[in-house]
Amino acid sequence: MKHDAVIVGGGFAGLAAATYLARARRSVCVIDTGQPRNRFAEASHGFLGQDGSDPRRILETARAQLAAYPSVGMLDDEAVQAHADGDGFRVLLAGGAALAASKLILAFGLRDILPEIPGLRERWGKSVLHCPYCHGFEFSDRALGVLYRTPMSVHQALLIAEWGPTTLYLNGADLDPLDAETLAQRGVAVEPGAVTRLEGDGTALSSIVFEDDRRRPVEALYIAPQSCLSSPLAEQLRVAIEDSPFGPLIGTDENKMTSVPGVYAAGDIARAPHSVSWAVADGVTAGTSTHRALVFG
Repeated sequence: MKHDAVIVGGGFAGLAAATYLARARRSVCVIDTGQPRNRFAEASHGFLGQDGSDPRRILETARAQLAAYPSVGMLDDEAVQAHADGDGFRVLLAGGAALAASKLILAFGLRDILPEIPGLRERWGKSVLHCPYCHGFEFSDRALGVLYRTPMSVHQALLIAEWGPTTLYLNGADLDPLDAETLAQRGVAVEPGAVTRLEGDGTALSSIVFEDDRRRPVEALYIAPQSCLSSPLAEQLRVAIEDSPFGPLIGTDENKMTSVPGVYAAGDIARAPHSVSWAVADGVTAGTSTHRALVFG
């Protein structure tokens, strides 16, 4: 059987795309590994009507609603290969199955590469965060920090200061004098010392420890981690991939189509910045664009 569309990734972007294709009565198959990028967070904020909801529950509800459409299939598997095949595409799964489709939507998401600092990884998504719009309100007026990774971290610290008293932890990096002046004007403190570990009770964060054993209190630490594509399919299909300060992004047009006709990309892999709301919106665009392409060519 040849599907109208195969969607690689069953997160917010992929399920949104599938829903719109299903409502257009097109045959669609969603392939999902069950490893969404925000699986470390206990609550998703800012998504209209679902503020504070567990993102896993939102996805479970979306999957259940999508399964009610007769033209939809969902596979708990991993797409490991994809290539053009005649007038469509062929996708090989880790489980050994192969799928054929007229159109292909990539929505497999990103993988974050976190700094190797003891105590950081286990707090990711809880008290070590990436987005103040997603998690900042809950830490309002507490001791906030930004871990320096690139010069863009200065901009991040200037933004985080909107939510409370903020310190930029340079972790041994050098700071441009003009940036130091701007941070001072904004009221952002700067700590130059090298960070050795994070401490706290469970996933909560209470202090940041330096190589000279000094401690500073901090309850939320923001970082902008380097990210990478969580699947090799984009490279295999030879779609255009752009560099960004935070990692690779798949280039798309206003319809979310990549540089390869018939291949679309949606969600975090094809946009910056990132949020659940933007991922869903991108999925809707990719799904409706795919449907129009099926209709009009």
